[in-house]
Amino acid sequence: MTVVHPIARAWITTGGTGAQNYDEFADDAEITAIIETNPHSALGIEMPHRAPESLGTSFLDALPAAVSRLAEAKADGSYTPAEQVLVLYRISAPGEAPAYGLFAMVDTDQISTSADEPGLVIRNEDVFIAKVRERVALAEALGHLLSPVLLLQTGRGDELHRALAAATETAGVPAATDTDQSGRTHAIWLLGPGPQQDELAALAGGGELVVADGNHRSLAAQTGGLPRFLAVVTTPDSVAIQPYNRLVSELTATPAELLDRLRAAGATVTPITGPVEVPATGGTVHLQLPDQGYAVSLPHTAGGQLENLDHALVERLLLRDALGLDPGDKRITYVGGDYPAAWLTGEVAAGRAELAILIAPVTVDDFVAVNLAREKMPRKSTWFTPKARGGLVVAELPS
Repeated sequence: MTVVHPIARAWITTGGTGAQNYDEFADDAEITAIIETNPHSALGIEMPHRAPESLGTSFLDALPAAVSRLAEAKADGSYTPAEQVLVLYRISAPGEAPAYGLFAMVDTDQISTSADEPGLVIRNEDVFIAKVRERVALAEALGHLLSPVLLLQTGRGDELHRALAAATETAGVPAATDTDQSGRTHAIWLLGPGPQQDELAALAGGGELVVADGNHRSLAAQTGGLPRFLAVVTTPDSVAIQPYNRLVSELTATPAELLDRLRAAGATVTPITGPVEVPATGGTVHLQLPDQGYAVSLPHTAGGQLENLDHALVERLLLRDALGLDPGDKRITYVGGDYPAAWLTGEVAAGRAELAILIAPVTVDDFVAVNLAREKMPRKSTWFTPKARGGLVVAELPS
């Protein structure tokens, strides 16, 4: 029996509600600007305290505004209801191969976070518990889920990819389309009960599912006691991993002291002439300090593949040991691959940050291998693209 199920009661966008997920932003002001420009965007529901009229309000205090926004969107026709549906999903752009997915509900009790915990859904990263609490509170207040967890089907991914491609090709006119900030077109089609729905649900749940995006949302489903959570099940051929970098707003040491501490830990530090870019391959990270850019080869430590991933070494040797910063410190901003290297180095040049850390992306093969071994990825180490769009398909929770 599959762990992937139709959405019992869904609300399907009629246009204008699509949004980047709440955790895709390096600057909260961007969220406010998007909500101001597009008040129908689901971002105003997901991040109500960042809406222009709620600035200065805490997340919890802004929840009534989120409830009102969703009710208004349903009442004004921004969403239309549907029963017992899976939702076909295609993301396309000129010059790119299409990405495919399936909006569905997935059994929460299948989430596994360690080798001794059974389950077909593997959650793979450490999380920030404050963000989890916000997602729990939002789901409880709304009674709906707006942003899906992105799950990578590792067992029958090739079969699922072919089946989704064929299904969308013959599905006719999409129920809705949406264009994201990168110019990609997100299209959805409803698939009601029947043999095709059963076949796709079985394929989507036919092997181990790895959380590619949405670790906080999946843990929130567990913490909030939800029997199922909203997901997009996608395929390895539909995704790529982009860099996931870091900005540090305030250094706890001078640049010279930081570099000396890294050298003392066994790192090789080499000045960079010219622009500081994301490293082409792993093994070296690039730092932009106010005076200069540097290539830093961090020493490997005792342990296996996971402990020596660049993101793990940065968290342990650079942030914790050299700067004394916990990964959750507010002085650290985690910046996904939608922001180019020039943006990060520009933040340092403008004085809004004192250090940019540019890290080569994790490979899909490394990501899958770590997860199938039931090991845990470092925080904010995988920026999957293309991102599943929030606000296209909303799952109403049982009352």
